[in-house]
Formats: sequence, structure tokens, C-alpha cells
Amino acid sequence: MAPMGLSEKHLTEGEHVVMELKEHAKALFWPFVLLVVLVAAVVVTLVLVPNDVARWAVAGVALVAAIIWVFVPWLRWRTTEYTVTNKRIAMRSGIITRTGRDIPLYRINDVNYEKGPIDRIFGCGTLVISDATDKPGLDLHDVPDVENVQVRLHDLLFSADDGSDDGEWPPNEPPRGRRAPRIPRAER
Repeated sequence: MAPMGLSEKHLTEGEHVVMELKEHAKALFWPFVLLVVLVAAVVVTLVLVPNDVARWAVAGVALVAAIIWVFVPWLRWRTTEYTVTNKRIAMRSGIITRTGRDIPLYRINDVNYEKGPIDRIFGCGTLVISDATDKPGLDLHDVPDVENVQVRLHDLLFSADDGSDDGEWPPNEPPRGRRAPRIPRAER
């Protein structure tokens, strides 16, 4: 299956992909444990229960549970991708209905990560991105090597920094150091 993030036709002029991220397989840990339990329950039922109706009932319940709590989370994991370009961060997800959210790099004002004990064992974490909008930030869950991703994201942010601390300069404005000198009103 090809990557489902941003394709070339969805990139703006001069934009290129810097990182394509997928949720760590840790996101499938509990669904996998449930699958093992369901398979064990079906095997035990087939061996120990003589009644065919009970066997079919247990197998049917196990199948429905596997679809809801194993297959759907796997599909959700498979169809979720985070893409970082030199201009934005994009999140795409969805099984039937695809949804996406993009945050331009110039709007990002904070990047943090969170790693719980299980995350530390698996080497992943949640990247928490806050932006300068009214919407809540973007939480990218189970990002592999989240600390390195945070550093690379900071490198991108600092390389595109216009020098202002409060977002007063528009994104297309030249950086402060190269800005044209201001002409006083009396000389205009």
C-alpha cells in the first residue's frame, strides 16, 4: 500500500516533504493482546464445549469483537499519517471518510512531547503542537523517536523564523535583517 499522506499534487510551489511519520506499532499493542485472547477463547471453546450451537455462538461473538476492537483499530492505524513539509505539518486519517488538518509552520508557537513509561519502552511518544489559532493544538500520537522529530521540527521552525516574537510579520514578509529601511512620513 502506498503512503497516504501528501502526494506531489497536494504540495504548493516550492514545498517539499521533510518527514513522513506513521504511528508506532505500539498503537496496536492492546488490539493484538485482545486478538490473542479471542483466539485462545475460541480454541478452548472448540476443545472443551461439545455443543455445536455454543461453539458457533462463541466463534461469532469472537469474530464481532475482533472486527470492532482489532480490525478497526488496525485500519485506523494504517490510514493515519503525519507529514512535515518545509511549510506545514499535515495530519491525514480516516477509514471511510478521510479527514485532514494542516498547520502552517509560521503559526506554530510551541512544540512539546510527552512520553509515558510504555512509550519509553517502545521508543515513541506524543508530539504536542500548539499554534496561534483558536483551535486546539494538534496531538500526534505514538510518534516513533519523538525527541528526534521534535528537534528536526525545531530546526525547520528556526530556519523559517522571521525574527518576530509575536507573529506580527506576515509569512511572505522578508526577514527582519533584510527588510527595506522605513521612510519617515516627512520624506514621502
